[in-house]
Amino acid sequence: QVQLVESGGGLVQAGGSLRLSCLASGRTFSTGAMGWFRQAPGKDREFVATIGWDGGSIRYTDSVKGRFTISRDNAKNTGYLQMNSLKLEDTAVYYCAAAKSGWAVRDSSFYDYWGQGTQVTVSS
Repeated sequence: QVQLVESGGGLVQAGGSLRLSCLASGRTFSTGAMGWFRQAPGKDREFVATIGWDGGSIRYTDSVKGRFTISRDNAKNTGYLQMNSLKLEDTAVYYCAAAKSGWAVRDSSFYDYWGQGTQVTVSS
């Protein structure tokens, strides 16, 4: 069993930065892929980024490429999402997710554990 707790969300002006963290409990975190997803009001949850168990196989959705960076520190059981050059359209609740498998994939159904989410609001 893995429990995930996100932190680092908040209110930021457009063009600013935030760093989200995802602290995991449970030994299986370090052997599984981790992903970040987001859900804006009135929209479906969408994939943002994923990273394989060893820090490789990183993938991003096109809208955040070059602005967001996903990383993980297995020794600390923590994943990160560094978000730079934030835009109004990045406003959403951000969720981290962990999978039992080590493969980094975009499909949310692949992930076994989810955090409660953290709100990111970008203002003009």
